[in-house]
Amino acid sequence: MKVILLSDVKGRGKEGDVIEVARGFATNYLLPRKMAIQATPGNLKQLEARVHNIKKREETKRAEAEAHAAQVSGKSIVIEMKAGDGGKLYGSVTGGMIADALAEQIGVDVDRRKLDLHGHIKTVGEHVIDVRLYDEVTAQITLKVVPIGGAAAAAAEQAEVEVDVVVDAGSEADVEADAEAGADDADESDADAE
Repeated sequence: MKVILLSDVKGRGKEGDVIEVARGFATNYLLPRKMAIQATPGNLKQLEARVHNIKKREETKRAEAEAHAAQVSGKSIVIEMKAGDGGKLYGSVTGGMIADALAEQIGVDVDRRKLDLHGHIKTVGEHVIDVRLYDEVTAQITLKVVPIGGAAAAAAEQAEVEVDVVVDAGSEADVEADAEAGADDADESDADAE
């Protein structure tokens, strides 16, 4: 049976495609869910008139996906999990957990089904996750899995490094100020001697 798809159907086609499907699949699944209509000559003529609107929507979806990819690409997120001594997690990190972390830490909502975890994540460390935002639009993020309490320790280490840099910069300024003061004192003592 020939049908015209009214929305994207995974594994079958995109909106506006005319495809051949089994009669039962069409009458029991596609037609009742308003995902397709029968490909009659009248419906095919209406499809020709709608092709421009369909292409415009596709371009808009692609542009939105590329904007999301630019926001997400190269970012890293941190998830805390219970872990054993060897760095092995009690359980595993799920797509839902990663999607929630993306929304919370980066502010981008991504459907958990669009995340490619490359298998189960069951160890502490860094993992690369592919985010499929649209047909050929993907982005990569880095997932850092740390044991519970590890994120606070990592943040504290980062803060200590920043404090050390500030202290070092201050001490260099003090050294320069002391050197200038020493030079001024030497000039004054030379002036007193004369």
